[in-house]
This record gives sequence, C-alpha cells and structure tokens, in this order.
Amino acid sequence: MKKACGFFIILLSLPALWWISTNIRTEINSAKAHEEQIVDAIHLPEVQSQLPVILIDQNGETFSEEYVEWRQPLTLQEIPQIAQEIFIASEDANFYEHIGFDLSAIIRAMVANSNTDSTSQGGSTITQQLVRMRYLSDEKTYERKLTELFYSYELEKEFDKDSILTMYLNESYFSNQVYGIGGAATYYFQKPLQELSVAEIAFISAIPNNPSLYNPLKNFDKTKARQERLLDTLAASGAITTEDAITYKAETITLNVKNKVQNYPMYSTYVLQELRWLVAEKEGYADRLANTQSEEEKKKIKAQLDNRLNTLFQNGLTIHTALDPNKQAHDEKEMTAILGSGKLQAAGAVIDNKSREVVSLYAGKNYEKFDFHRAFQGTRQPGSAFKPLAVYAPLFETTTYTPDSTVSGGSYCVGSFCPQNYGGFTYGDVSIRTAFRYSYNTSALRLFNTVGIETAFSYLDRFNFRSIVEKDHNYAASLGGLTYGVTALELADAYTSFIDGSYVLAHSIRKVTAADGTELYSWDTARDQIWSPKTVKYMRALLADVVANGTGQGVYSRSNYVGAKTGTTNNYRDYWLAGLNDEYTAAVWLGYDKPQSMENLEAYKIHHQLFNVLIE
Repeated sequence: MKKACGFFIILLSLPALWWISTNIRTEINSAKAHEEQIVDAIHLPEVQSQLPVILIDQNGETFSEEYVEWRQPLTLQEIPQIAQEIFIASEDANFYEHIGFDLSAIIRAMVANSNTDSTSQGGSTITQQLVRMRYLSDEKTYERKLTELFYSYELEKEFDKDSILTMYLNESYFSNQVYGIGGAATYYFQKPLQELSVAEIAFISAIPNNPSLYNPLKNFDKTKARQERLLDTLAASGAITTEDAITYKAETITLNVKNKVQNYPMYSTYVLQELRWLVAEKEGYADRLANTQSEEEKKKIKAQLDNRLNTLFQNGLTIHTALDPNKQAHDEKEMTAILGSGKLQAAGAVIDNKSREVVSLYAGKNYEKFDFHRAFQGTRQPGSAFKPLAVYAPLFETTTYTPDSTVSGGSYCVGSFCPQNYGGFTYGDVSIRTAFRYSYNTSALRLFNTVGIETAFSYLDRFNFRSIVEKDHNYAASLGGLTYGVTALELADAYTSFIDGSYVLAHSIRKVTAADGTELYSWDTARDQIWSPKTVKYMRALLADVVANGTGQGVYSRSNYVGAKTGTTNNYRDYWLAGLNDEYTAAVWLGYDKPQSMENLEAYKIHHQLFNVLIE
C-alpha cells in the first residue's frame, strides 16, 4: 500500500517537476540573453537622441529651429556645483560610494513593497536611473529590476562617476519634450544654466522626479513645493545653510518659456534642401550619383545619403545662412498682396550681387513649411527669359556679332520646327537689339542655329540647371522649350553671370557647424569666368534696353542700372521676368499650379510688379 501511494505521489509530481525544470531552463536562457544584452549595450553607450538644428540669419540671429526634443548637453564643468549637489542629495546620497546600486536602499524598498503588496517603491541610484533611461522600459517588475542591477554594475565598470553623473544630468527628462538640465534652463528661463539663480536651478531640478506631476506649465505650485523640499534637503546635507534655504524659497520664480522658433519657412525649407546638396557635394555622393546609370545603385546611394544626414541631425547642427530677414519679410508681404485672393501663384528668388548669396525666396502664396516650394521645386518652361543664356550671350561670346548686327525677323524653320513671333507677325531685317527688345522668336532661332546646339549647351551646362536633360539639346531650347523646365532660383542663379561675367553657384548656406562649433561644411566660393567683358557689356545693354523700350517696360529701380528679360510660354501659361540691378539679381515666375491661360492678365503686368518688389 505504501509503495502504491508513493508511486501515485511520484506520478502526480511529474507535471510539477516538468514545470519547474522548464522555468529553470527559461530563466537560465533569459540570464544568458541578459548577459549578452548587457555586454552589447554597455559597449554602445551613446544614445540616439536628436539635438537641435539651428538656422542663423546674416545678422547672427536664430530664425528657425528643427527638433523634436529640446536638448543642450553640457560638460560636468559647465554644470554648477549646486545643481550636482541637488540631484545627489535628493536622488542618491551615496552616489560616489556604491558600485552601481545601493543594497541598503534596495532592502528598504523591498520591505516597503512587501508591506503594500506592490512594486512602486524605488531605491534606485543615479546609475540605475540612467540605465533605465537608456536601456530599459519603465515597467515595475522584479525581473526588470534585476536586469537594471546587472546593467548598473557593468556601467560603473565602464565609466567613472563623473561621466555617469554627466550623462544622467544631460539625459534626464524635464517634461515638455525637454531633456537635460542645460535644455531645461534655456527652455523654462531662456538663460544658460550658469546664469540661473540657486532658486531657479532648484526649481527645474524638481521636475525629473515625476515629469508629469511636476510639469511647471501645468502644475506650477506642485513644482514650487518640491523645489522647496529640495532646498530643505540641501540644507540638511550641509550644502547650504538653513538661512540660505529660507532666502531661496522666498525668491519669486518667473518662467520665460521658450517657443520653438519657426520664422521664414519659405527660406528655411530651402536651406534644409541645400544642406542635402552640400553634404552630397562634399562627401562624394553627388559624384557617385552622376557616375552611375543603375537605378538600383542610385537608390542605394540616396539611402546612404539619408542615413548620413540623419546622423548629422542627431548630433546637432548650426547652419549659418545669408537670409536677410527684413527683405524676406518685405518680399513675402508685398508679393502676397499683389497676388491677391484666388489661385494665382508666383515664385521668386533674390541673390546678392556681391556675395552671390540667396538672401530672399518666395515659395508661393499661403506657403507652409515643407509644402511644395515653387522657388526651387517648381520647374516650368522659361520661354523667352531663357534666350539671353541660350542664344545671345553664347552668340556674342563665339562670334563677331554685336547688338547692332542685322538679323532677319521673317519666317524660319529648322526641319519641322517652325516657331512664330508673338502675334504671328513677320519682320524683315532688324538689329539684334530690336530682335532682343521685342523678343522675336524667328530671329532667336536663326542666331541659335548660327551658334550651334552643342556650343550653346557648353555654356548652359556650366550653370546649375538640375532639370535640363540630354534630350533638351534641340532647337526648341532656343525659345525656352525644355522637357521639364527651370526654377526661378535656377534662372536667377544663371543671370548672376551678367553681373561681371563670372559665376559661382548661388547659395543660402555660409557654413555648417557642429554642436561644439567645429566647422563641417561650406560651399566653394571660387568663381568661374563664363562671359568675356565684351559679352557682359552687350548683354547688360540689351537687358537695360528691354526695360527702357521693350517688353520690360514697367520694371523700375532706384538703382543706377536695371536690366531684365521677360518670358511668356505657349498659351500664356507662364509669365517670367529675370534680371538685375546694382544690388540684386532676381527672377520671378507667375502662373497657376495647374497650368491655364493667363492671356486676360497680360495687360496688368503682374510679373513686372512682383519683380519690382524683389529688386527693391
């Protein structure tokens, strides 16, 4: 009977033994996984947090910020001693003695938790809190707590105490997407941490203990109450006197909350795109893209460039630009007023003649950040505004023609390409000046044929027309008939060659610096001589004549010189005006996003009005 009972008990115990052994194996495997995870994590101490990208105008003022989390990391030497003492006294009095965790604190927490049947009590050291911020979730389980102890011990072996404290103070969450005590100082008071009073430092130091409860924007009184408790803790630790604590608690705390700076989105959106081009140029991505025909390889290179930019953004950048904030504001206001209500749109670009920097951009009416940017993304047929670059300047550069030379304005075909002059009129022999003044198409085609397609494009290819393709090498290009077209910025950029014959890519970015101030990128500023002084002289005279006597009448400037060329595409779908005065080179496009005829607007010369705004 006893044997039978024993056998029966053994049978009943088998499931339990199986369950126990299974769980033991699971725990062993889990421990091994934790061990491997610890090794991997501790040797990858840098967190992937994005620092702000700051855009600076030509006056040195911030006009735009790009960030999801506001951070301003500091070295330990830059963090006032009193701030360090507040966190040590309140969070981990034995910080400099323990090995990553405080056994006595853990025991106290376990006793408290056992009495309340919960796992809410802490007992966490600064090292443990840092581990939790970096590597672990906030779930309150004993398994997670055990992993936290392993990580903390390993972290203490990897880094010294000052490094751990620095990381902790820079990575603690201060509510409202603010991380680090340096970021908290500039976010809540708009002052560097070093300029805060002890009372203000204690106030922001109250937040990380419970960022929701002590969010000063919602629960100011609760934050203030905890600040006072922290000051009492400092006094108890001997860091300050009781009298000092009373004085600091009596100090009025006045928040000066930082708003995210997002001014001039028309300009800032372009700057971020130009940054992409700049990095691609300086780090070889542009050359690699140009030298491959494989779409798969191009996709791979672009993905690599994206990853590189993400890394740069995460590390924080300051982009110093040529933005003229007064002109940008003026241009946006005046051009939008001219366009009025309705769907009529425009794009414009302004380049400083001396520096060849982009100082103002108009992306379109009712523009919002990262919308379709008409100034640099809106490729449209340029019409006759392209003739100075494609026909007349190459003609003067490669032949003995002058503005007084004769050309026919009669009907003319090259193969099946038979353009007409405006209104279908034909003319006899006229001077090149007259043909340019009134934009005769047949004359331009004759002269383009004289120059030759490839010769003309040998000059055009020296400019930054990103959408001109090989199949544009045809006779239609003489009249601005292109596969995709050009943008207002590209046209203004090319017209800068009529300032003095030299050319360098117009840019908005002066330099890009890392978070520590190290310069990372800047554009090359060496200029290429495109046109001879003779060609420049002829072209400037012709452009000025258009304004004085031709299709550019209505353009004006207080400058000693102003010259421009108009452009109108088939069925009046696009109006263009590009030119320069003594100070600026500019181009403007007028039209509808969904192309339609604007013949009824021709007499109003709206594009002339817009151009006048840009060159003021």
